[in-house]
Amino acid sequence: MTIWMQLEEAALNERRPLPDVLEAIPWNADGLITAIAQQHDSGEVLMLAWMNREALDETLAMGQVCYWSRSRQTLWRKGESSGHRQRLVEARLDCDGDAVLLLVDQQGPACHTGRPTCFYNAVRGDAVQVITAPAR
Repeated sequence: MTIWMQLEEAALNERRPLPDVLEAIPWNADGLITAIAQQHDSGEVLMLAWMNREALDETLAMGQVCYWSRSRQTLWRKGESSGHRQRLVEARLDCDGDAVLLLVDQQGPACHTGRPTCFYNAVRGDAVQVITAPAR
C-alpha cells in the first residue's frame, strides 16, 4: 500500500515520518511539483509556481518560500530581489501528493505586476476583466 493510500485511510491525528512522505512525492517528468501559495489568514490564493525537491526542502527547513524557476532553470527565493517575501506558516500536501499548498504570510504584493495576487484576471461572461489594481 502506498503512503498516500495509508494517509487516505489514516485516523485523525495519525502521523507519518516527513522523510518517508517527501520520498513518495510523485514528481513530474521534470522533477517538479505544483505549489499554490495562499495567504494564511485571509485564504486569498496568491500565486501558483513550481518546486523541485531542493526548493521544497529549503522552504521547509528555512521557513522562507523557495520555488524552482522553470524559465531561469534555477532556485527562485521569493522576494529575494523585490523584498516581497513569503514566510511559510504551514505546508500541506494534497491527497495523492502531486501538489503542495503553502500557507504563507506574504510581505508586499505576490505578483510581479505589483498586484497583491497573480489571479487578477476574472472571466466575466464573454470577456476577461482586470479586477485588481497594482499597489502604489
